[in-house]
Amino acid sequence: MSPPGRRIDVCNGDADGLCAVVQWRQIDPAPAELITGLKRDIELLGRVSAGAGDEILVCDLSMQRNLRELLRLLDAGASVRYFDHHAAGDVPRHPGLQAHLDFSPRMCSSLLVDRFLGGRRRAWALVGAYGDNLAEVADALALREGLDAGRRAALRRLGEAVNYNAYGDSEADVLIPPADLYRLLLRYEDPLLLLEREPVVGRIDALRDADLRQALALGPWREGARSRIWRLPDAAWSRRVGGSLANLLAGQRPALAHAVLRDTAAGPLVASVRAPLRAPWGTHELCARFGGAGRAGAGGIDALPPGELKRFVDAFDAAQWSRGRRGRQPR
Repeated sequence: MSPPGRRIDVCNGDADGLCAVVQWRQIDPAPAELITGLKRDIELLGRVSAGAGDEILVCDLSMQRNLRELLRLLDAGASVRYFDHHAAGDVPRHPGLQAHLDFSPRMCSSLLVDRFLGGRRRAWALVGAYGDNLAEVADALALREGLDAGRRAALRRLGEAVNYNAYGDSEADVLIPPADLYRLLLRYEDPLLLLEREPVVGRIDALRDADLRQALALGPWREGARSRIWRLPDAAWSRRVGGSLANLLAGQRPALAHAVLRDTAAGPLVASVRAPLRAPWGTHELCARFGGAGRAGAGGIDALPPGELKRFVDAFDAAQWSRGRRGRQPR
């Protein structure tokens, strides 16, 4: 009998990615190697070495950005189960690939895993959805579970804290490396119990609040009838807060599109982009025009040359946001 293969979990280090894997490993607690990173560490399959008999779980990573490495792993004989909601491009058909993809703006990877597992770790799916700025979707699902306002608010606080902790240019920017935070989350079947017992969540939350106050004090860099843009300096606090600020602004003014730009020492700007919550479709297409990526309602650009700033602003102001279309890509 051949020895069992390795299990490798690969995910984005934000709330959606970590909570997707937490659900899976609490139901299937087999030893597994975790490969994760910060929010903008997308092309993580390049770090994976696997072959025949190995099982790879991928959560919340753009298949489009990882396609070449995905094909390499499949050709080497690994089996891959893939949960994601980002634009995927052409999805390969391969006997070793199980792809669970849904591009609806009301979907995230944690909810995809929740759907596959039949809601067996729903509280963690809610944490992931709240962290991914799907508060309306998460609230509706939580109400069906009978969760009162206090418990919903607590799960939202946890999701937003875990998500915020993923933003930074290096692990020196964040309070706890995402891989270490994952191991902490995994210990608790009930995320509300984690909130009671683990002080690191309060520390993350306090740092997030301080960063948001600093960002909001700057005010909008550009404001129009259909959109608002914030521009932040290059600093540790601004490297952490971009995603949280974009989500907060989108919630405050759901009819407007929002972009948070950050200057960098290297020159190119970093952008976090949010479609209007009332018309949450079109972000990926806009970001892709400038070398970025994303999903229906949210996306980013890792390196926007200063010479392209005016073209981006014009395109952002003129963007035609949509209320959506059929999101799932069946297999």
